[in-house]
Amino acid sequence: MSYNYGPAFITGAGSGIGRAMAIQLAAAGSPVALADVNEEGIKAAAAEIEAAGGKAITFKLDVSDRAAVMAAVQATNEAFGGIGFIANNAGVTLTDLVSTMQESDFRWLMEINFWGVVHGTQAALPLMLKQGRGHIINISSLFGLIGVPSQSAYCAAKHAVKGFNESLHYELAGTGVSVHSVHPGGVNTNIVRGGRHRRNAEGDTDTTKMQSSFQPLAITTPDEAAKVILSGVANGDYRIIVGKDARFADRFQRFFPNLWRKFFGRGLKRRKAF
Repeated sequence: MSYNYGPAFITGAGSGIGRAMAIQLAAAGSPVALADVNEEGIKAAAAEIEAAGGKAITFKLDVSDRAAVMAAVQATNEAFGGIGFIANNAGVTLTDLVSTMQESDFRWLMEINFWGVVHGTQAALPLMLKQGRGHIINISSLFGLIGVPSQSAYCAAKHAVKGFNESLHYELAGTGVSVHSVHPGGVNTNIVRGGRHRRNAEGDTDTTKMQSSFQPLAITTPDEAAKVILSGVANGDYRIIVGKDARFADRFQRFFPNLWRKFFGRGLKRRKAF
């Protein structure tokens, strides 16, 4: 299956899913722009791409900065003579309870996880509409389909991305431009290690413990996730669920919503008992 969508722009490309998508797209022949606050990560990924014969440029980029995102996407368009694929993938995590969460933490997460998606979409969309083609890949999450205690900010942002994507999907009908709503489950990336962890559902404030508790849940590799996403885009899928954990939870909570809440709630009570 071909993943050559033309020039690509990917945020959060310094590691994890973003890096894996960039490398796989470059291997398929797409010139790639890699954007991330982690300049070392994108430089290393770009060097790997170029060593394999691909073409890459990099942008040290904070996606919460709308003007910077607009400028980076425009620079990519000028450098590559178009833009056929944008993945708004950059994201952060915050672990805290609604009753204790600081507004500054909540706003920090929303600026990146939600507004970063909006900025990237609005930067690329006029260019794609003018071309009459393009793919917008906006990363939501399994947590954009369900709610999880101590993840209210993250869930709020990812649910917002889901709703944004669905509205955009209908607006783009007949334009030749598509949006793809991506919902990964547990993927082994750096997102949790780089997050802010204040207090979990059990009231624990041990950051190391909160980070390590995620590791057994990260059952999908970034390479596997990238393949699922790119295959879904190639198939024209609007909704792309990544990982067997995400597929199970998505189906369970959609078909049996009340049973799911009882099932999930009991699981949380068992965790608190240990």
